[in-house]
Amino acid sequence: MTVRVEQQRPAEAPAAEAVLEVRGLSVEYRTGAEPVRACTDVSFTLRRGEILGVAGESGSGKSTLITALTRLQRPPAVTTAGQIIFHGRDGAGPVDLAALGEKRLRRYRWTALSIVMQSAMDALNPVMRVGDQFVDVLRTHERAMGRREAWTRAAELLGLVGISADRVRDYPHQLSGGMRQRAAIALALACGPELVVMDEPTTAVDVVMQRQILAQVLRLRRELGFAVVFVTHDLSLLLELADRIAIMYAGRVVELGEAAALYHEPRHPYTQGLRDSFPPLRAPLRTLHGIPGSPPDLRRPPPGCPFEPRCAQRMPRCGHRLPALIATGPGHDAACLLSETDDTGSESR
Repeated sequence: MTVRVEQQRPAEAPAAEAVLEVRGLSVEYRTGAEPVRACTDVSFTLRRGEILGVAGESGSGKSTLITALTRLQRPPAVTTAGQIIFHGRDGAGPVDLAALGEKRLRRYRWTALSIVMQSAMDALNPVMRVGDQFVDVLRTHERAMGRREAWTRAAELLGLVGISADRVRDYPHQLSGGMRQRAAIALALACGPELVVMDEPTTAVDVVMQRQILAQVLRLRRELGFAVVFVTHDLSLLLELADRIAIMYAGRVVELGEAAALYHEPRHPYTQGLRDSFPPLRAPLRTLHGIPGSPPDLRRPPPGCPFEPRCAQRMPRCGHRLPALIATGPGHDAACLLSETDDTGSESR
């Protein structure tokens, strides 16, 4: 079901000012003789105050991408190539997060970038009061802050996401699922980060709570000015929430563009299939069609387009030529041979 949320764009940051540049990022899982290539040559730029949605079916590389961005991946995952360039407001100059050691990374976590996990019950410590977890984060990154001040700030942060201040001394199991998820969002915002990565934060809640959480994310983004990378399998949700959307398939970004453009004029057959697989809120009844087949084995990716076996528009050369992600219009990129043109400007066939 599509959740409609009133979208409001941030006005405080120039459109061209980047907070994150990802260049040629590749990640493998080295579990045996054949590594699993979970992310391959992923590149995009995230602007200040922007929401970038990342969508794709299970196994497309979404979660691998965000753990690589936040440097939370663990063996056997290995970043084999690429850069993650972070541009901070402090004027210290760009820094490649992919090249930093754990000690230097600590100064960026929570204060520069933070993450909201899919399951708040797994992310929050079940034997600690909610407020204690806020106090730990606040006092770790703001050494001059006293415990009383930190508890006051924790209550304020919960109020920011619509949770009563008197719940600050509750344990996570005493909160509802929606409240836990909002508490996790508040915890991610505790130190005023410039970038928040959200890994399917509304998957475990009902559609009414989903709407409330998304509305609060938009409000907080507008008030505080942070950028968001929002990962989900639900393209319909991103069409309502995101400024731009990256579609991933078989570890690659196959289309990237503004949300409205991806809905009205998708350039990749996979994006078309995702769009056509959910019903609109207001439209005549129609038959929905899924995408046949399964994603490829990422231990042995095909030589050509990875979507070719499932594509209704495939051409003979799609099976042996890998399409590059190229511009197909202003601010719109796609990795599909149907979008390539010959010297005369006509579509190649």
